[in-house]
Amino acid sequence: MGKAIGLLEVQGFSVALAAMDKACKAAKVRIEGIDCNNPASGDSAPIPVVIQVKFTGTVSDVEVALETAVREAGKYIDESDILSRLIPSGSVGIEKLLYTGKVKVKG
Repeated sequence: MGKAIGLLEVQGFSVALAAMDKACKAAKVRIEGIDCNNPASGDSAPIPVVIQVKFTGTVSDVEVALETAVREAGKYIDESDILSRLIPSGSVGIEKLLYTGKVKVKG
């Protein structure tokens, strides 16, 4: 694979879309998969859905995309509800996990 992987998790589908819109405009990254889950606090959460976005690019592009996405998401939700991770180089075979999710990305 050789590409860097970015992982962003936020509460709210619209928050995820806004964050990734800014991220994709700030850096050359490709969204590989989107998944969703219920938050730990269930229906009592202010936004009862957690969205995970998986994307790839060069290390520097993924870093810029993550920083941009986190900053944008922070405009709408509390910082404690934003999780981001960078994997500098994905192992061969891990790409199959990137495409799994409840939301299908057409490519």
